[in-house]
Amino acid sequence: MSQPHTVQDEIRLPGFTGPVHLPGEAGYDEARRSLNPAVDSRPALVAEAYGAADVRTALLAARAHGVAFAVQATGHGTHVVCDDGVLVRTSPMASVLVDPARRIARVGPGARWGEVIAAAAPFGLAPLSGSSPSVGVTGYTLGGGLGWLARKHGFAADSVVRAEVLLADGRHVTASADSHPGLFWALRGGGSGFGVVTSLEFRLYPVTEVYSGFAYFPVEAAAGLLTAYRNWIDDAPDALSTAIVLKRMPADAHVPAAVRGRHVAMLKILHAGTTGEARRALAPLRRAAGPALLDETRTATYAASAMGGTANRHMSMFDTVPDEVLGTLVRAAEQAQTIEIRHWGGAMSRPGPDAGPVSHRSTRLSVIVDTVVPGLAEELRPYANGGTFLNFLSDPSRTAAAYTGPDYERLREVKRSYDPDAFFRVGHVVPA
Repeated sequence: MSQPHTVQDEIRLPGFTGPVHLPGEAGYDEARRSLNPAVDSRPALVAEAYGAADVRTALLAARAHGVAFAVQATGHGTHVVCDDGVLVRTSPMASVLVDPARRIARVGPGARWGEVIAAAAPFGLAPLSGSSPSVGVTGYTLGGGLGWLARKHGFAADSVVRAEVLLADGRHVTASADSHPGLFWALRGGGSGFGVVTSLEFRLYPVTEVYSGFAYFPVEAAAGLLTAYRNWIDDAPDALSTAIVLKRMPADAHVPAAVRGRHVAMLKILHAGTTGEARRALAPLRRAAGPALLDETRTATYAASAMGGTANRHMSMFDTVPDEVLGTLVRAAEQAQTIEIRHWGGAMSRPGPDAGPVSHRSTRLSVIVDTVVPGLAEELRPYANGGTFLNFLSDPSRTAAAYTGPDYERLREVKRSYDPDAFFRVGHVVPA
């Protein structure tokens, strides 16, 4: 275990208004903690920022002392330790402002999706949020943002209209289509290695009620259901987002008796349209799967339709899905707790001319596995497109795989322009 930085007592944050936690003090361990148990950072100090000026003070202090600098809001996207450095927590900067006339939300870097959903709902609007309301808005969006409205409206990054950014040299700039357009392009899917976003503005969409939920079938139906699914997705409406999950259900008492302790093939659904439209579109899948063990699909508000996600130990992306892939997944389900096969396409595959670097938009299906299954990656590799998605990538050494070659080179050019000495170097960072 590394020791605290030897200059920690020399680091001062003049004018910093939020709490500062040092090793050994009460609150330090809680403040440094990530949601990823594999990341056990031991920073020289943890500073809880109350505003953009606080973030700037901490950044300049880290720069002056030549130590690492990292920002953490919810900790969902933390993959690399910030040992001996300055770790800034932006959780207190959780403001959310909704402009219903413009259908725009402006949020602070500590805002979570649940807070944006709640603020937008009274106006009949919704953001392109993630699977869980507890996920932080900014990190999710900078990494691309694949949510359950993405087939209809695109990636969350595609809806960003403006960002306030603190650069490595301490300057505060506005990035938009008209101001620092190169930086604006990079932020919309290129991750957080170009600056600290202290405010983010993005579009909201008219969504009130959705048809959503889960339908559970015996795992023996998985092969037939996946084969039908592979063909069905070609004509699925953009308003309908789905995934098939092969899952071992817990034996806990809170799990419905019909599926408790069972190995199931679960159909996840969110349809931004009427119940009748969704049922008609899903009929071929239900016929292929046979009678459901349990059907929890229903019409509900968007706010009540949190779909949950799958912990990621392995991810593959596919432009085509041959029988060999489906057979491999059915076999792998015997060893994995959860395998999620998710449909992409729709608006995600039709970017506008000014879209950011979210790549691999030709992907039809993604596969996420929550368990290390020996040999699985090797079996899937010949059929996968070789890409990955930044939000789902835990290995920073593979950041380049999240982009096309031309986009990656362009990202490097932006990095050289805005952070030439690689001050931002913790996490998914494109090299200068």
